[in-house]
Amino acid sequence: MITRLRNYFLTGFIVTAPLAITAYLAWSFVGWVDSWVKPYIPGRYNPDNYLPFAVPGFGLIVALMLITLVGFLTANFIGRTIVSYGEYILDRMPLVRSVYRGLKQIFETVLSNKADMFNKVALIEYPRKGVWSIVFIASDKPNEVSSRLEDLHDEVVAVFMPTTPNPTTGFLMYVPRTDVIEISMSIEDAAKLIISAGLVAPEYQAKTARLAEEARKSDAA
Repeated sequence: MITRLRNYFLTGFIVTAPLAITAYLAWSFVGWVDSWVKPYIPGRYNPDNYLPFAVPGFGLIVALMLITLVGFLTANFIGRTIVSYGEYILDRMPLVRSVYRGLKQIFETVLSNKADMFNKVALIEYPRKGVWSIVFIASDKPNEVSSRLEDLHDEVVAVFMPTTPNPTTGFLMYVPRTDVIEISMSIEDAAKLIISAGLVAPEYQAKTARLAEEARKSDAA
């Protein structure tokens, strides 16, 4: 009986813990945005002044509308002119321009539909021989770093090695192409594997067997 109760508790914990953490993070994010946006909303447009309770998420909705409006205005000639003038002013500020350029390049790379970064998962020997780490292939386009390393290696590739359990931090390394072993694991499955410290592994054997069975049926047909 005790073993069954323990198993029931663990099963319920596995089901409810992710839901609770997700709900907490989402609620915290909504509250954080509301705390930033609501103070700037005119009182007559703020529903909190007319209702006996605060409306959660109203500040988030306003923020999304304002961001969309800024994107719409930036898409036309007048908006582009204003943005260009603002960037011109930022370029005259020694410290601010470096921060702005770096953040802009990161957001453009991550959010652009044309970005081809982190589209492959691979393995490299790190931190020593015989020890393998999961990396994301960041870019294989030639740049100054790869050009300077051509004398040492035929081809180098930029890889990003995330850390556990926070894959948003890690190390950017340039390694020889011959030392990189690409695998068919998806970016999502690799991220789950890293975040869970190896506890949540993709069902590779089952997936491989299913694909082989589908291929066999297709050949037979």
